[in-house]
Amino acid sequence: MSWQLFVSLRYLTSRHREKFISIISLISILGVAIGVGALIIVLAVMSGFDEELKERLIGTTSHVVIESEFGINPTPEIMSKVLGTEHVIDASFFTHGQALIRKDENVSGIVLRGVDPSAEKKVSRIGEYLKSGTLDLGADGILVGSELAGRLSLKIGDKITVITSACIEGKELKVCGIFTSGMYEYDANLAYVNMPKAQEVFGVKGLVSGIAVKVDDAFNAPLVRRALREDLDRSMTVRTWMDMNKNLMSALKLEKTVMFIILTLIVMVACFNIASTLIMTVLEKTKDIGILKAIGAKDSDIMAIFAMQGGMIGFLGTITGALFGMGMCWLLKTYQFINLPQDIYYIDKLPVRLEPMDILLVVASGMVISLLATIYPSYKASRLDPVESLRYE
Repeated sequence: MSWQLFVSLRYLTSRHREKFISIISLISILGVAIGVGALIIVLAVMSGFDEELKERLIGTTSHVVIESEFGINPTPEIMSKVLGTEHVIDASFFTHGQALIRKDENVSGIVLRGVDPSAEKKVSRIGEYLKSGTLDLGADGILVGSELAGRLSLKIGDKITVITSACIEGKELKVCGIFTSGMYEYDANLAYVNMPKAQEVFGVKGLVSGIAVKVDDAFNAPLVRRALREDLDRSMTVRTWMDMNKNLMSALKLEKTVMFIILTLIVMVACFNIASTLIMTVLEKTKDIGILKAIGAKDSDIMAIFAMQGGMIGFLGTITGALFGMGMCWLLKTYQFINLPQDIYYIDKLPVRLEPMDILLVVASGMVISLLATIYPSYKASRLDPVESLRYE
């Protein structure tokens, strides 16, 4: 152990003549700990919401969607080409378009999606989202979202009429299932029918709107998009789930960045206490500094002593805060004692996800800010004149 570190430890742990300095040191440690802990908890909750939202987005839509303005001829050749692309594990044809749904005097605009139920379960999580009823759509069945069902007072077995521009007289269908994806936009505006019925009401017999593609890893979707654009006809548009929700993803990323900056300011405010502690310690230890310089200590040695003392305060606060933050995140994730109003958030428990990189970034930021707070007091201590320090002793 270097003598500079030994002296800084003595200054940190010894009883001060001024009790107020010890109290300020403790407040400094607690301030940094609270700031770091709050930062870790908030980032973990935001990462949890981010992951939960992505799961719901990917669960309702497929990883990659291939569409054409002129429709796609659902041939085995095009399906084999899609399935032969690296990272693709499944695919399914679909037809969709705008429609009106009417129950008695109630009318609502929806997106009507025609699918093969057995194939759709392989490319999306619609089977997991089924709240009541069945996915067996039959010839005249329709699967509706829970918000849409609530708005039109629909229940299993009810008869509704679907109207499109190609079928103005409307087609009568029977509600065979209700799903809840957790995304208001889908639950309030999306309905499923079988493929032949969708082709009939949209007047596109023999054609489909596109192909839904499932990838082995959601984040491999851009690679699949690039490969499909090279292999398929130029008239076809290939989009990933990220492309379809680009604004939402950007907003989430920006929100997390802003929250990190705001909460880092809390850590910075706490670190001002470290500077205050060191300044008062320098004033109290003026005689000691004079003696050390008189026996040969360099300016850099004095600066190192007080920088180490402040660094140790920051280290204790940062580590304490990190342990507190991770402990709270573990409690929130394990016992889920914070309930959320499901009609607002569609999530009944607070989602928490600890990212190792977030923890490292927070700890590193706390340490760097703490060390920066020691620069001025340490520099002023190193500039003390030993003659002036000892003149009146």
